[in-house]
Amino acid sequence: MRTVRFVALGDSLTEGVGDPVGDGWRGWAALLADGLAQQPQDAVEFTKLAVSGAQTRDVLERQLPAGLALRPDLASVVVGVNDTLRCTFDIQAVAERLDAVYAAFTGQGAVLLTACLPDPGAMLGLPGALARPLARRQRAVNAVVHALSDRYGAVHLHAAEGEWLTDRALWSADRLHPGEGGHRQLAVRFHALLAEAGLATGRAPSPEPEFPAPTKSASLRWLATAGTGWVARRCTDLLPQLLTLAADEIRHRARGTSARLDLRASAAVSAALAALSVGEQRADAA
Repeated sequence: MRTVRFVALGDSLTEGVGDPVGDGWRGWAALLADGLAQQPQDAVEFTKLAVSGAQTRDVLERQLPAGLALRPDLASVVVGVNDTLRCTFDIQAVAERLDAVYAAFTGQGAVLLTACLPDPGAMLGLPGALARPLARRQRAVNAVVHALSDRYGAVHLHAAEGEWLTDRALWSADRLHPGEGGHRQLAVRFHALLAEAGLATGRAPSPEPEFPAPTKSASLRWLATAGTGWVARRCTDLLPQLLTLAADEIRHRARGTSARLDLRASAAVSAALAALSVGEQRADAA
């Protein structure tokens, strides 16, 4: 008998927000864990370290040490959206933190699971001038995740696109977190990638929800209580800067120079990845 150790790091998506079971959240990673046994007699030890609101700094400084101590066979690291929702957003810092986390797990021999994610502005249906800066930030994070996932040989899920984003039945009331159906879609897609790589031979998670979707009235109650609090907490930090970014967006569109903003973001991503490569070369030389 073999024990497969799986640890899941990240934010509210991996914590399971939107997929309530009992008094807590379940989520895609817990659903995936049941299908990770490679033999019928294998056991799976699943540890969820993800915490709602976590940024890349939290994953590096708080979740990573606990994850490494468990010496996992598989480690999922899905994070970054909360970084884009902060006035302190810095793509180079995000790249450095993710690089350190990925390197630490793969250095122990763990299989790394990663994903790129949809931008929050589009999911929330924000007006264009407010949504575009957030989309640009999320594209930058996704570009970094793509590049680093390739560098470290991660099992990478492209979750930033596809029909699942527009299927409202798969999403919770807040429009940012999957509902049970959405979490099941993520688990099924991750399992398929692992099975294709010969890393999971257990039964795939079922795509069919166990529980009925929340009623419209329940969704409205959530938005009026917990949802309002979530928006207020994020807006206190982000809104002043987001308004500045939106004003800059409007000015560039009026001048016909919006492409400069995209080029600036792409250059920042390239510089961040180049800096990591230089640092790696120096480390190898030393």
